[in-house]
Amino acid sequence: MSSSSAATTSSTAPSRSPNQRSLTRLLPRAELAAQDPLGDRRLPLQLVQQAEQRPVLLLDELGRVLLHSASMPRRRLPSLPLGSAPMGKKSRVKARHRTETGTASSYTPYVRRPFEGLPGECDLVAMREIIPAATAPLPLRHGVADGRSVQLCSLLPMAAPALSRSDGSIWLGVQVQHNFGDPSRDLAAVLLKALEAEPGEGVVGLTDGPGDGPRLQELVTDAPLQVTVHEDFGYWIADADPTGAAAASLESANSAVNPSSRLSSVEAAYWTDVGNREHLRWVMPYDEEPLLDALARLHASGRDAVAEGSRFVGMFRAHGLVVPVWDLPSGTGAEVLEDAAARFGTDLEAALADDSRLTGDERAARNGLTSRQLTIR
Repeated sequence: MSSSSAATTSSTAPSRSPNQRSLTRLLPRAELAAQDPLGDRRLPLQLVQQAEQRPVLLLDELGRVLLHSASMPRRRLPSLPLGSAPMGKKSRVKARHRTETGTASSYTPYVRRPFEGLPGECDLVAMREIIPAATAPLPLRHGVADGRSVQLCSLLPMAAPALSRSDGSIWLGVQVQHNFGDPSRDLAAVLLKALEAEPGEGVVGLTDGPGDGPRLQELVTDAPLQVTVHEDFGYWIADADPTGAAAASLESANSAVNPSSRLSSVEAAYWTDVGNREHLRWVMPYDEEPLLDALARLHASGRDAVAEGSRFVGMFRAHGLVVPVWDLPSGTGAEVLEDAAARFGTDLEAALADDSRLTGDERAARNGLTSRQLTIR
């Protein structure tokens, strides 16, 4: 081909913009063509900037490849069968090893609301996320523990998952360092492993995920949890007199405990004193959307106070549940909250039953509440 012919061909062929050339470095050519079938449309600069900072390829729940940009509609790219994505030699060896050894079965899918269905769901979430020192007997189904008593503990020494004690009892910790995706299945796996251990064996934990084992819902009865909130971690050594390093360690742990109390007039509401202020944190069992509507109705009507001078400051999510939080004036204490919390609970039930459309003030209140949410787990 002559140079003039080559020049003519080059001038007539569609040229790629600088933006497209930048994206080509990150996307395979076939996928780029699928995203831009005409081959000559300029790609949004924002998409290219995102591509240069981090991958822009996403997989949907079926393993199909998606490309997403805030400045252009989502487009579906050619589908790949699950597990057929190209991988390097090391990845293939690891995948084959997991298949041959069976370790792939230890994967536990993430569960958004892991304790749903348990009578003590809200208190269990509070023990895991809010209260530093609390215990509760765990009522197990017949034949699970063979007569051995099991006690839930918010925290055990060194954040141990469980302790098999010399008297045959099992202490099961809920504030632990591992998380395989479903805390309910994790707790059940640790519990069953501790029950297999000999009395006095000490710390029991997990080194691998629980796989397809039972969940806590399958091991316990329908009896509610009877939670006892402690002033400190003295329950660790209730039957011993620590000395030396053990006593120093216990004293250090106790110094980090904020005074807390569980209200008796309502379920799973906990008062705590953090020094310069006090809080009421209330774990609620309702679905998030109707709860937000109900809280917005109460806030707009000025019925969201739980004590004189209290202020509803927002909420956080934990294990699929919403936990509203109130700031309280210093010196309020837990006792004065009992009647007000019961009254608020009654008003909340009525607001939850109201299925009318939100008013303008209520919608504004709801938007404000939504902006003051924080997800911790």
